[in-house]
Amino acid sequence: MTPKAVIFDCDGVIVDSEPPLLEFLQKDFARFGLDITLHELETQYVGGTMARVGERARAAGAKLPDDWQVEAYPRVFEMLRAGVPLIPGIEAAFDALDAAGIPYAVGSNGPMEKMDVTLGAHPAVFARLKGRIHSAHTYGTAKPEPGLFLIAAEQLGISPEDCVVIDDSPSGCIAARLAGMRCFGFDPHGDGARLIKEGAEHLSDMHDLPACLGL
Repeated sequence: MTPKAVIFDCDGVIVDSEPPLLEFLQKDFARFGLDITLHELETQYVGGTMARVGERARAAGAKLPDDWQVEAYPRVFEMLRAGVPLIPGIEAAFDALDAAGIPYAVGSNGPMEKMDVTLGAHPAVFARLKGRIHSAHTYGTAKPEPGLFLIAAEQLGISPEDCVVIDDSPSGCIAARLAGMRCFGFDPHGDGARLIKEGAEHLSDMHDLPACLGL
């Protein structure tokens, strides 16, 4: 069934910003006594706010300072200013949605400043999303809570059941399920099992999204 609106996560779905971020976290946690693999970071930490990431790291043994989240963000932004590529196929997906007259938006746990950096490096894409980028930091509700997706749907003027979510984290897939939205779990390097477990349909290549949406 073709949706009436599509809501995209940002990191790992529109921009390929997660590899440098995971490397940053791995090195930073090691500074504070937690040695962790990139695979563990990807499967256990991706999709949360930095505050929740810090909480999980502390629970795993990292001796992070109380102000770690506040102190880390400027360093993350500086790293990302070097530029991160777009996910292959995302512009073609936007083209197909535009051609079909289907609106789309972004719902991310990341702060607006971060998306200004990552999306802003791609002016044409950034312009397409202007006014439709929603951050958990703005509204005080983060995935896996459904509120962010519900806000995005409301601002698009589309009922939740007529929306589709594209997300690459279990927390995003849970939020979509709780919001009553169909979800495609984007996992280009794996079998999508951890996303399917949360009710998503596996999407391995963004080039396939228009066909998956019936476009």
